[in-house]
Amino acid sequence: MTRHPPPLECLSLTVPEAALEAYEAALGCACETVGFFRDHATGTWRIEGVRAVGAKENELAGALALAAVVTGVTAVATRTPTQADGWLERTRAAFPEQLIGRSFAIRGTHLTGAPPFGRITLILDAGVAFGSGEHNSTRGCLLALEQLVPRLRRHGRCRILDLGTGSGILAMAAAKTLRRPVLATDIEPWSVRVARQNAQLNAVGRLVRPILADGWRSAMVQKSGPYDLVFGNILARPLRLMARDLSRHLAPGGVAILAGLLRTQAHDVLAAHRRNGLVLDRVIHLEPWTTLVLRKRGALRKLGRVPQAGA
Repeated sequence: MTRHPPPLECLSLTVPEAALEAYEAALGCACETVGFFRDHATGTWRIEGVRAVGAKENELAGALALAAVVTGVTAVATRTPTQADGWLERTRAAFPEQLIGRSFAIRGTHLTGAPPFGRITLILDAGVAFGSGEHNSTRGCLLALEQLVPRLRRHGRCRILDLGTGSGILAMAAAKTLRRPVLATDIEPWSVRVARQNAQLNAVGRLVRPILADGWRSAMVQKSGPYDLVFGNILARPLRLMARDLSRHLAPGGVAILAGLLRTQAHDVLAAHRRNGLVLDRVIHLEPWTTLVLRKRGALRKLGRVPQAGA
């Protein structure tokens, strides 16, 4: 029996930069993929999300209303039918192999041929490739990881946490690079399932442990620390709010890679973490996004045995 993909629709709205973060999150609660594009002439942003027709309608309405209250900007989403087959083919065509830094290659499952020699290859399904490396916040995190690898390898085993793992791409990159267990969390069950599938696809299912958790509120996240490496590729506001918890659960000498923030938001996020004792290690700008690499004072621990994922 031939399986027909569900009918899809594209939701689109335009907002000023100050409202981008809130409205991106609003569409993200109902859409399987979200993208945004800047109009350089006006400085506004067009946000587009693709979902099954009518999916999570109540959640979407509530999220849009909340975004309007938080930002003071009311944006109405337009809805355009999208052919599922055509959208998927366009997605695949727009998802070529990506080479990031000197270390990483990201390939869709639709690509054939041998992967590039000498690189760590991360394989993702183009149909669900949110967090695919095309976004400059993800690319910034991978570049930061590449720069940190020599330091982390010198000090043996380390505890790693990926907050808001999404597709699991950063957790997989760390697991493949450092051969260490990674605890990967997300508040969306769908993301946790996709991250688990991707980890299996990339042969790191025994190292990457995706769990459903609300960040530092999770008892599992708290007791699995302190961490030597933390990824937080989320959004500026939650990054600011979790600065104290991050500092508490980061090991002396530990490093946090924070992203998902616009360059204009980086100062506030950095200030919140400095107030909690973290220092700036480096900044990576990939317009319009910024990645912050922060460090907790002290020497990176040389560890003995670290509990393996699933233990």
